[in-house]
Amino acid sequence: MNFAFDSTNITHGIQLAVAPVFLLTAVAGMIGAVAGRLARIIDRARTVEERARVSKDEDFVQRAYTELGQLRLRGRIANGSIGLLTLCAVLIGLTIILLFLGETMGLEAVRLAVTGFLAGVVSFVLALLCFMVETVLATRLLNFHMLKK
Repeated sequence: MNFAFDSTNITHGIQLAVAPVFLLTAVAGMIGAVAGRLARIIDRARTVEERARVSKDEDFVQRAYTELGQLRLRGRIANGSIGLLTLCAVLIGLTIILLFLGETMGLEAVRLAVTGFLAGVVSFVLALLCFMVETVLATRLLNFHMLKK
């Protein structure tokens, strides 16, 4: 095995490995955004559940159960988005490792790096679609009662 530890190879390896890091920055931002939405979904569900538990108004309780079902669906979608974003981060991290090791140690890891990168991008796109679906569901829950005049 040919270990090429000269400064040119190491510099080039770092340059190759840094490019996917920008995607990791986007993933971290998205995880923060989706985690914030998930926290609000959980808080809302707790509030609705507590109000329904103490309410004697059957109509309100029925509406609360309906909203809780919608909140559960939104929570599951947000959780799926976070899972896909985490998978994306792992795949991009492995891509960075493979690119760096391939360049500095002469390993034939380019095919694996390309596959890992593409799988990471697909995972990111799927997470974005989940995010979009969750936000569409959230806006469908809005009731502008005052505008119904």
